[in-house]
Amino acid sequence: MAEVVLNQLLKSYGGVTAVRSIDLKIPDGAFAVLVGPSGCGKSTTLRMIAGLEDISGGTISIGGRVVNDLAPKDRDIAMVFQNYALYQHMTVYDNLAFGLRNRKESEAKIVEKIAHAASILSIEPLLQRRPKQLSGGQQQRVALGRCIVRHPQVFLFDEPLSNLDAKLRAQMRIELKRLRERVPATSVYVTHDQVEAMTLGDLVVIMKDGLVQQVGTPLDVYNRPENLFVAGFIGAPAMNVLKGTLDAAGERVNVEGFSMAVGEKNKAALRGYAGKQVMMGIRPEHMSLGSHGNEIDGSVDVIEQLGSEMHLEIRVGNAQLTVARVAPNAPIRLHEQVRVSVPAEQMHFFDVDTQKAIRLVH
Repeated sequence: MAEVVLNQLLKSYGGVTAVRSIDLKIPDGAFAVLVGPSGCGKSTTLRMIAGLEDISGGTISIGGRVVNDLAPKDRDIAMVFQNYALYQHMTVYDNLAFGLRNRKESEAKIVEKIAHAASILSIEPLLQRRPKQLSGGQQQRVALGRCIVRHPQVFLFDEPLSNLDAKLRAQMRIELKRLRERVPATSVYVTHDQVEAMTLGDLVVIMKDGLVQQVGTPLDVYNRPENLFVAGFIGAPAMNVLKGTLDAAGERVNVEGFSMAVGEKNKAALRGYAGKQVMMGIRPEHMSLGSHGNEIDGSVDVIEQLGSEMHLEIRVGNAQLTVARVAPNAPIRLHEQVRVSVPAEQMHFFDVDTQKAIRLVH
């Protein structure tokens, strides 16, 4: 295992900057997930760590060693690709053995390592098959096995589950969690799927436009988003975001169609914003039907029945709000007037100009 440190990492293609001076420390043994929308620079960052992309500036250290000028094979890393990258003309066994044979390991050692990896991944019955005879999930297990047999310092994953259907993706997430317990190693995982990021990572790195927006545990980035982008990106359904104006006392925020108390904690954080515009965020799961907190009256525009719960789209004046986790058998009808409540302590506020979170600094 090894610590991975990126210092002022930069990547440019001509006049286009894909990664902008990233500083990031991934502790020894951590599972870090780089997440963000397409084009945010996450895959480029991973490929620079792997040595598959030249860097334009900065340094990459693995285990205390700067690897900028080292070939991928000399960085002691193993990578799982989105398309599995298996040799189609070889058996599963030979795919697993290929890298070991190139390193001139003894056949006895290769047999031992493959048996160990196959046991961990439950692919023993597949060893004599070829990749085309395997399902997508089985091929992904083989790709993982090829990494495990190498015993690298760092595992790199480039959107490895994106080609799988939803059910298989959920199963493979569980398999990856189990794998971490049996094969602990520093890992860097790239995905655009925030569910994968939140369920797999113990360190979540949120990126946008080549910049790191926030680094933290899954609960950190969910409960304390640093800015409006992180707040809207993390969480499903997405956070409701509305522009409002604080009253002169800084105690209530007025949005077109309704007014809400900000609560004592937010009032202290918002000192200096009295009478000014702010962005207010409310997570759909923190809103509930009934009168117990800040109350909003609106009309039901859309009902999404998910079986275990309902999601409602509520029209309040010109604002559209999503309310999540309503009981699936709640007697709600389209265009019905409903009352929803929001606890003041669950409200988030952001500066209109900088889009940074407004909160007390402890």
